[in-house]
Amino acid sequence: MAGADDLKVLGLWTSPFVIRVRIVLNLKGLAYEYVEEDLGNKSALLLSSNSVHKTVPVLLHAGRPVNESQIILQYIDKVWAGTGPAVLPRDPYERAGARFWAAG
Repeated sequence: MAGADDLKVLGLWTSPFVIRVRIVLNLKGLAYEYVEEDLGNKSALLLSSNSVHKTVPVLLHAGRPVNESQIILQYIDKVWAGTGPAVLPRDPYERAGARFWAAG
């Protein structure tokens, strides 16, 4: 299981994209450090972790950044497949439906 020193979320408390990442981390029972970002004054960590879009959410796993909430959720589901419930169904048709409703 990952410890808070392994996982860090760069976020903004009002962002629904950050909220869904935090929900999945909590659903999986993973400890993480949450870092609130000020998008008007972006931190060096955010700028170096998401050099393309320079926005949240960013998941840092062992210091390596994963960007974009949908990609982060799929990453969490794959890396911690044996921890907590699955985020996406196994059945391809049901998985496609879940992705459709989660798209945003």
